[in-house]
Amino acid sequence: MNDSELSRPRPVIGLTTYLEQSQTGVWDVPAAFLPQVYFDSVTRAGGIAVLLPPQPASPAIAAGVLDRLDGLIITGGKDVDPARYGQSSHAATDEPRPDRDDWEHELLLEAIARELPFLGICRGAQMLNVVLGGTLHQHLPDVVGHGGYQAGGGVFNAVEVELHPQSQLHGLLDGGTAPLAVPVYHHQSIDRVGERLVVTARSLEGVVQAVELDGVPFGVAVQWHPEQDDADIRLFAGLVDAAAQYRADRQREERS
Repeated sequence: MNDSELSRPRPVIGLTTYLEQSQTGVWDVPAAFLPQVYFDSVTRAGGIAVLLPPQPASPAIAAGVLDRLDGLIITGGKDVDPARYGQSSHAATDEPRPDRDDWEHELLLEAIARELPFLGICRGAQMLNVVLGGTLHQHLPDVVGHGGYQAGGGVFNAVEVELHPQSQLHGLLDGGTAPLAVPVYHHQSIDRVGERLVVTARSLEGVVQAVELDGVPFGVAVQWHPEQDDADIRLFAGLVDAAAQYRADRQREERS
């Protein structure tokens, strides 16, 4: 990073967090946390990372938070509550987390309304799809006949995906014609695609692996985990660049 890049104001990127029972020292309490690889990816791409814990959600609170941000990442985590897309829970579906679902729902609606750049990762792609009226496959092994998308034990499998050649994702990842190997850890996936979303990547057997929101400068969501590849921060760099432009445009409007 050169001197001019160091002196330029860095865009502020909010990342949603997990709320889990956590132990540290003598304490065993519910706590918000996020694996370091997520916010390291943001800072390495030139952004400032701010963590957004689940909290009481309303349009006004979401707007107040996003007023202070230049970009948003909806991170991975537990399954989205199937009741949000009109289904009963599969036996393999996680216990619902309504606090996080409600919080991310409001953040996404507000981000979309103001065209704030955002990136969805794994659960984040699923949450975006549900917010926009789509549905999910609750247990992929029932659909594809194997568990290759989630090895278990915290082990990320590599799956090959094909990028749509006219997509923003293809441009961000310098995609050619060959499939791209990506790290995955999910047992659910997008089924019916939500309104305004365009599928921009699929696995070789047809599982949706990325969507983009039509008509906004940057609204990208991937089913894989780009934060797990420390040699490739291109998706985070794309978000940070879009957030920097959003910040500059907003400041220009405020001065006019």
